[in-house]
Amino acid sequence: MYSNGKNVAHSGEGRLAGNIVNFVIFLVLFGAGIYSLSFWTLEQAWIPSIACFLLVSLAFAIPMHFMGRADSSEPAFKESK
Repeated sequence: MYSNGKNVAHSGEGRLAGNIVNFVIFLVLFGAGIYSLSFWTLEQAWIPSIACFLLVSLAFAIPMHFMGRADSSEPAFKESK
């Protein structure tokens, strides 16, 4: 993107450490959701299934909606300012 004839820097530039920390946290959250399925049996199916659904949903929803990392959240956020 250009502004006043100059190339504007990428918005994530200079935030490498924070991006890596967030990636690791949410990858672990996603992995914990998948790991919870290893406790799934025919006698006890609800608790591991609900735990997996919640953990995996949080691993996707927090970065996309609450941290504003989704591409589709930027235009709505900019219009509300």
